[in-house]
Amino acid sequence: MPPNFIRHFEELGMKDVPEAGGKNASLGEMIRNLAPQGVKIPGGYVVTAFAYRYFLAQTGLKDFIKQTLEGLKTTNLDDLKLRAEIVREKIKHTEFPAELREAIIFAHQEAEKKYGPHSDFAVRSSATAEDLPDASFAGEHETYLNIRGVDATLKAIRRCMASLFTERAISYRVDKGFDHFEIALSVGVEKMVRSDLGCSGVMFTLDTESGFPGVVVINGSWGLGELIVQGEVTPDEFLVFKESFGGHNKKCFYKPIIDKKLGVKNQKMVYSDKRPTKIIATTEKERQSFILDDTEVMMLSLWGMKIEEHYSKKIGRWTPMDIEWAKDGRTGELFIVQARPETVHSTRDFSKIYEYVRLEDGKRLVSGISVGIKIAIGKARVILDPSGINKFKKGEVLVTRMTDPDWEPIMKMASAIITDQGGRTSHAAIVSRELGIPCVVGSIEGTTKIKTGEMVTVDTSGSEGLVFEGFLKFKLVEHDVKKLPRTKTKIMLNIATPDTAFEKSFIPSDGVGLAREEFIIASNIGIHPLAMVNFSKLPEPLQKQINRKTLGFEDKVQFYIDKLAFGIAKIAAAFYPKEVIVRFSDFKTNEYRTLLGGELYEPKEENPMIGFRGASRYYHPDFAPAFALEVKAIKKVREEMGLTNLLVMVPFCRTVEEGKKVIKVMEEHGLVRDPETNSGLRVYVMCEIPANVILADEFLEVFDGMSIGSNDLTQLALGIDRDGNEKIKGISNENDQAVKKLISEVIKVCKSKGKYIGICGQAPSDYPEFAQFLVTLGIDSISLNPDTAIKTRLRIYEQEQKR
Repeated sequence: MPPNFIRHFEELGMKDVPEAGGKNASLGEMIRNLAPQGVKIPGGYVVTAFAYRYFLAQTGLKDFIKQTLEGLKTTNLDDLKLRAEIVREKIKHTEFPAELREAIIFAHQEAEKKYGPHSDFAVRSSATAEDLPDASFAGEHETYLNIRGVDATLKAIRRCMASLFTERAISYRVDKGFDHFEIALSVGVEKMVRSDLGCSGVMFTLDTESGFPGVVVINGSWGLGELIVQGEVTPDEFLVFKESFGGHNKKCFYKPIIDKKLGVKNQKMVYSDKRPTKIIATTEKERQSFILDDTEVMMLSLWGMKIEEHYSKKIGRWTPMDIEWAKDGRTGELFIVQARPETVHSTRDFSKIYEYVRLEDGKRLVSGISVGIKIAIGKARVILDPSGINKFKKGEVLVTRMTDPDWEPIMKMASAIITDQGGRTSHAAIVSRELGIPCVVGSIEGTTKIKTGEMVTVDTSGSEGLVFEGFLKFKLVEHDVKKLPRTKTKIMLNIATPDTAFEKSFIPSDGVGLAREEFIIASNIGIHPLAMVNFSKLPEPLQKQINRKTLGFEDKVQFYIDKLAFGIAKIAAAFYPKEVIVRFSDFKTNEYRTLLGGELYEPKEENPMIGFRGASRYYHPDFAPAFALEVKAIKKVREEMGLTNLLVMVPFCRTVEEGKKVIKVMEEHGLVRDPETNSGLRVYVMCEIPANVILADEFLEVFDGMSIGSNDLTQLALGIDRDGNEKIKGISNENDQAVKKLISEVIKVCKSKGKYIGICGQAPSDYPEFAQFLVTLGIDSISLNPDTAIKTRLRIYEQEQKR
């Protein structure tokens, strides 16, 4: 019996890709090198690429395939479909040569001796050019689950081999320049993990949208993992920060889970008696529960980091990984069932920043999850099932319920893709990233709100994927990071949206001068904090509304703390170890009233701008229990997640006595100033009231520095309500001499006392001459909106050269 028909996983390594294919060689590589480190990987055997070629040569299949595909044009979709089907059917119904058949039977019998009679296996295809950094086949070839017995295994192996000739695989090879016979297929027969009784999913060792390398992203759903890739479910998502993973000091051990999102898991794939698998509805408890607990999330992340580290050393450069995992529902054990290099960002030039900027607004048709960080324009083509694929034209925007590999011939012709269903790891999202086109997944109503033939603009440049009616103007700006000069003045960023923080972290900066809690509270929580504190006392209808928004969290107070902490942590992680200054909540009463339950707790004020806001809330008996949740969220980020680069800032502090009261409340909840150590907590105060300037010396006895809020300081110095009458808004702005005099004075005082002084207001972003004025005064840092950071940096550098 020729030894090269069959190989066992533990015999393989990455050097064996030509014979075992990318997936199978990778499994062997991990079993040999990572299993000893505690990473669990199922075993099995491989039918080699030599066996595949032997099969084609000995049975005449190779000549048959050549003749059948001769002269094929992949753009002729009808002809492509017909010829591909002829080839596949021929392969499926051609028996293996006797010698090869006997080798497979012997290997399978040996596997059943090891795992038990009639054991269940996953039969997976693995192409010899698959999963290379520049040639991801994105699910081009088939996998068959819950295969039992020799006869079913032989059949599944032939079906895997036949999948090398699906329409999408043929088209993919032609487009990538691969010869049909240069690429061979091996088939892995891997012991199944009973994830049909548990859960499974995908893990990436980077942020898949931005390419940010500092996190592990875990997606998963109940049952077998196929529904995630197919986009049939929106999976749970967990985010883990690598840098402080397992980090420790004398006081704590970090658990840096910096985000959790409950998915929409209405169905799952499980084993079936009559056929290998079936799809059933999930229970209410399953829909409302996370698939993994924190310990399991940490374990998977650790494995992901070990796998990334091993492959990076093996390949000789940073190699982020795309990993499939499964949890056995019988034993509770976690397993890695597949791993391959990520192919989108691993070869990207991070020294170049490309910024898509939409120049006008329009009528929004739908929105969903943003994939791709781009903008595209085209005519929409709504296609509800594969039978309509032939109508699609190059450059159109594909609108459909969801995609699977059968859609790929037209996906690569699309200018953008919009799906009703799916999440960030759905098939549509994965393929769109590889193709480099914008995609909005999970739009819910895309196929009903968008009509075939209408012009649409698809914008995925932000955290939310947006689809607009008509042709909207936009521009693409390229920046070379290596050519940007360093400035003496620190250039920091203003960040409001956690979901854009990873992307914005590539903009050269010295950290974040203003991270706003308000967006996190409004968008990620949407509930008034006092409604969470007093949940048991709320009217029943309001309790039901809150229950719907807090699925996965029984403790409402903990939901608020965790969600706020997650949003803050994403910003802090994105810029770690650079300083990130988060401002405690500065909602006005009218803004707090818009939150669910807000009307129960917020008074109506004639002028909320100078009403019950900022520091005045934090120690007031009516709001102090709510502020305690913010303090606990900050503690969680710094002490549990290990993000000690996070500093805090108190807004709208009217008097020195107020500042002392706020510091005391923070201390009562365990958040203590420690400005003397590098990782200690520093507490700044916003300088946005004339009293902050007049009594700057006194305020600086309480706080560790100041950040100028030019918006409020201007309105209060000049008596102009920035949200008020349009007739008076044009009277003056931050360039007014009265405002400049106040700013000059507070900078001088801070410098004399050796305290931090920065600015985080809008003025330096809006008025270049104002930024130059600040540089002249020697301000420590200027915090800017991300879209103005690069051009303002260049102006500041020029100004510094003149000094």
